[in-house]
Amino acid sequence: MKLDELRRIRERAEAELRLRGGPSRVKIVVGMGTSGIAAGARQTLRAILDEVARRDLRDVVVTQTGEKGLAAQEPIVEVHEPTRITIYGEVDEAFARRIVAEHVVNGRPLSERVVEAREVTNDQPAH
Repeated sequence: MKLDELRRIRERAEAELRLRGGPSRVKIVVGMGTSGIAAGARQTLRAILDEVARRDLRDVVVTQTGEKGLAAQEPIVEVHEPTRITIYGEVDEAFARRIVAEHVVNGRPLSERVVEAREVTNDQPAH
């Protein structure tokens, strides 16, 4: 995935959010720093975007971030919900699709590959 493709994806997501006119239920953040990209984060991001689009999840926002300081765990995927943030490590395409299907759609966070899971307080919004 080239920089232009990523830019178009971001612009589409921003336009979709404006059309919805409201906040998202879930925000998925993919680490796209150099170590993440080297570990396969582009394919991970593509799989998540594909699953979100295929399932027509209009209340889910997918975005990207830079290095998280966890190079040994890359690709990193964060799932931000109103009361919890779950960070998964070593997320390949297949596991990324499972995150969308099981965690995001069915509300059942996966237990494997969790790097960190924390509750979010009212003064500390998840997204």
